[in-house]
Amino acid sequence: MAGALSTGQGSPLAAVSRPQLELAVENADGVRLAAAVGAARVELCAALAQTEGITPSIGMVEQACRVGLPVHVLVRPRPGNFTYSSAELDVIERDIAAALAAGAAGVVVGVLGADGGPDVTALRRLVARARQSNPSAEITFHRAFDAALAAGVDPAGALSRLQQAGVDRVLTSGGSPDCAAGLSVLGRLVVLGRTHAPSVQIMAGGGVTLDLVPSLLDAGVHAVHTSARPRLTGSSGTNRADAADPKLAARLAAALTTGGRNHEY
Repeated sequence: MAGALSTGQGSPLAAVSRPQLELAVENADGVRLAAAVGAARVELCAALAQTEGITPSIGMVEQACRVGLPVHVLVRPRPGNFTYSSAELDVIERDIAAALAAGAAGVVVGVLGADGGPDVTALRRLVARARQSNPSAEITFHRAFDAALAAGVDPAGALSRLQQAGVDRVLTSGGSPDCAAGLSVLGRLVVLGRTHAPSVQIMAGGGVTLDLVPSLLDAGVHAVHTSARPRLTGSSGTNRADAADPKLAARLAAALTTGGRNHEY
């Protein structure tokens, strides 16, 4: 299993022996695959290919949690933008509580304010609800962060907001469509995080390939997120298979252990 990050004070960020691997999955079979390749945890979501992920059913959460690997549940009530009405925030709160009651180890959320940056007030509300349900629950801010960066929000300020809100981790491609294009920004986020968000992990995700792993490690990211779904033959790079490739998942896990060298796609 990927090296754990723990300060002994409840935060998941500390000295990193090697970056953690998180697999994006849609069911218990995906969790079992993640466990088999040595992933640290999974992000459980629904309709990944169709919507880039929405909240899974509570039955699926319960089933996934029974596998035994830490399950972090995506709580996103609909596709589209990340500015939510008060009614939608109420749904998100209820889904957070339900997911954690079902056995989830954490939740994955993302809310943006009127200025396009992370909404600290709303996030504090969601973090409080999560910690009320489970004091040790981990909170990941998803790629709404990339939408914020793409809109011109200052990266240091955006990270600082996550720190203020009590978020543990941010999933990001550096504000670009994928990690290859956002590689330099990912490295900058790691550096900025040491000052502006010292307890927030930087987790690279979005278009992660085996060939990219060494560069992600060089950038100093704390974790790597992938669905391990190979690109479809002849596609532009955005279209991927509906299911994870077990061999690719295993190679990605091994690459994080070895530094990514001497592996073939």
